[in-house]
Amino acid sequence: MPFLLLTKLNTMKLILRLLLNAIAVVILSYVLPGVGVDSMMTAILVAVVLSILNFLVKPILVIFTLPITILTLGLFLLVINAIIILLAAKLIDGFYVSGFWWAVIFSLLLAILQAILHSILKEDQ
Repeated sequence: MPFLLLTKLNTMKLILRLLLNAIAVVILSYVLPGVGVDSMMTAILVAVVLSILNFLVKPILVIFTLPITILTLGLFLLVINAIIILLAAKLIDGFYVSGFWWAVIFSLLLAILQAILHSILKEDQ
């Protein structure tokens, strides 16, 4: 029984994090003119797809680009994040990023906004 309770709590945390990420995507789509989201449902889908891409694709890209990432002292990770966001924009109808630099700015601001929103979540627990 305790395992089932723990699983439910983890599931609730995952859903709450996805919703917070979706809210961050919506906020940034209003702030950045080069990024757009059609609806809240699309923003939730963007949060899910970005999570999956960050889990599956990003580690592979990081391993393949490790030498250049080391040479640039980690700054090349910004390029990888932008590629992940542009890939998500290609996969999802209703989510658009108008260029590479908008993807870089979006990834930076998304990371900052997610850190703020997730820190608020941790304080509530």
